[in-house]
Amino acid sequence: MYPSVRPRRLRSRPAIRAMIRETRLHPSRFVLPVFVVEGEDIANPIASMPGNFQWSVDRLTELAKRAQDAGVGGMMFFGVPDDKDAIGSGAWDPAGPVPRAITAVAQAAPELVRWGDVCLCEYTDHGHCGPLAGETVDNDATLPLLAKASLTYAEAGAEIIAPSDMMDGRVAAIRQALDNAGHPGIPICSYSAKYASGYYGPFRDAADSAPAFGDRSTYQMDPPNIREALREIAQDEAEGADMLMVKPAGPYLDVIAAVRASTDLPVVAYQVSGEFAMIEAAGANGWIDRDRVMMESLTGIARAGADIILTYFAIDAAEKIT
Repeated sequence: MYPSVRPRRLRSRPAIRAMIRETRLHPSRFVLPVFVVEGEDIANPIASMPGNFQWSVDRLTELAKRAQDAGVGGMMFFGVPDDKDAIGSGAWDPAGPVPRAITAVAQAAPELVRWGDVCLCEYTDHGHCGPLAGETVDNDATLPLLAKASLTYAEAGAEIIAPSDMMDGRVAAIRQALDNAGHPGIPICSYSAKYASGYYGPFRDAADSAPAFGDRSTYQMDPPNIREALREIAQDEAEGADMLMVKPAGPYLDVIAAVRASTDLPVVAYQVSGEFAMIEAAGANGWIDRDRVMMESLTGIARAGADIILTYFAIDAAEKIT
């Protein structure tokens, strides 16, 4: 006991603190989400996400090379199409922005792991994540459409398929479609515990995907629930998911920790647009040390149990580490 037990002995200088550090971030564990638009020579700034842009494919390759040089592990693609319809058919158009971006990044920055986010909300004219039956998303009618989009991304060169729609049964449907089409080696990272969160606001600006009516509470998870998250995790694992995601990250560290304790699969956490925007805004106003809080927030997500972190800070954080 005190005074013989003095934990401060191991905090005396940076080299000692680094030597005994329990949680270590590494750039290879970061995935950078990006927004891809039609056209050429486009880099539209996203006002609510400072430093982020809607990229045309030709400009996106510049960012991909920078991410690769920083050691970032991967890139997640979200499409922002010119045209939308009731079923989101642009999601499986091989000439759409995401398939073209996947192919271009594979050539320009081959060390980056290419993640294809699979959802229909960016592609539907009503902004919901599948075709509607009245004002409700038709779960079972959505599944084959998600499978079609997954195949399109796989054929373009996606290395990980990441369904984010929260439809029941989507992992099994996508796994079967990939296997039947000769892609049994492509893993699925399921957005298994994706909450109906207010932290997605800036993303919906970036992806032009806000619902035209209502919200997504009938298919995304209710924020107070954690046991339900574990049921979702178990179901997706049973259907063949290779990785399991919790989204958002910072407000759901307890969920990340519970998921980590419940599975041996890799756990992924998405530090979402609202989390990013709050840190950026507070930093810009001088209320916090932006870089310090950026790294502290990512460390907290990793400490909770996340093996991989999707974050808009990926390049900045990687350059700090390297």
